[in-house]
Amino acid sequence: MKIALIAHDEKKDDMVNFTIAYSNILKQHELFATGTTGTRISEATGLSIARFKSGPLGGDQQIGAKIAENEMDLIIFFRDPLTAQPHEPDISALMRLSDVYQIPLVTNTGGAEVMIRALDAGFFDWRNIVKEKK
Repeated sequence: MKIALIAHDEKKDDMVNFTIAYSNILKQHELFATGTTGTRISEATGLSIARFKSGPLGGDQQIGAKIAENEMDLIIFFRDPLTAQPHEPDISALMRLSDVYQIPLVTNTGGAEVMIRALDAGFFDWRNIVKEKK
C-alpha cells in the first residue's frame, strides 16, 4: 500500500516514535512524507521514504494530487489541533480529497495504531474489497 506520513511541528516526535514502533510493518509498504517529517523518520528508522515539499510549501497539495490520481491508499496525519497553521486551507483541501476519494485518513496516534495493526493483520485491504464487489 502507498502510505503518506504527515506531522505538524508539535507532533513530529510522536510520528517518529510511531514509525520506530511500527517500522517492521511500514517497511513492507511504499512510504511518502512531507519534507522535514520524512527526513526525521528516515534518519530515525532507516525506512525508504519518498519526500514531498514541506506542508506549508506545497507538500500537502502534492499528497492531495496523489489522492486525486488514485495513487495513495492511506494517510497518517498527526495534526496539532491546538496551534493555528498558516497553510490551513491546504490541510482542509487534503482532508476533503480524502473524503471525496474515500482514502482513509487518521489524525492521531490511537487511530494510526488501529489502522496499522489492521493493515498488518490483513483486515485492511479496501482496494481489493472494492474490486471484488464490482
